[in-house]
Amino acid sequence: MKKILFGATAAAVIAAGTFGAVSANASAPAAAPAAAITADAGNADLRQSTHLTIEAATKAAQATLDAAEKENQRVSVAVVDRNGNTVVTLRGDGAGPQSYESAVKKAYTAVSWNAPTSELAKRLTNAPTLKDIPGTLFLAGGAPVTAKGAPIAGIGVAGAPSGDLDEKFAQAGAASLGK
Repeated sequence: MKKILFGATAAAVIAAGTFGAVSANASAPAAAPAAAITADAGNADLRQSTHLTIEAATKAAQATLDAAEKENQRVSVAVVDRNGNTVVTLRGDGAGPQSYESAVKKAYTAVSWNAPTSELAKRLTNAPTLKDIPGTLFLAGGAPVTAKGAPIAGIGVAGAPSGDLDEKFAQAGAASLGK
């Protein structure tokens, strides 16, 4: 009986101590928020970058899809930002299930190297391990989008019977941004 009583007393003391510690922490004032740090726009350590708006990416994707549809091709289109993040994808009516992922990878590859993927595919002869980089696809059909000489986006197309057609449509999408 003494062991049970002692155990219950010990449990009560521990619970009271825990409750007291929690209560003490809950009533302590919150730490003051850190002051906002502002960056000097003229600082040489800062760089500005240009990005496509969602409207521009959608315009490019639709122009790409329209170019393919004019030639009765069923494709998927992807537009990625400079970091390779997908901004817009459109899967055309009747496009194959593999075309969606392939379009994203082609767009990512084009913006990563700032070159059409048909040109990058040729580099595999001298550097075959390039194809092992995750998320890339070294097949024709990707076109970079540049502003002020720097890559800002990539457009990838997949689903046409040849990579040359895919790339032609991707370039049509990129060209629509200049209009």
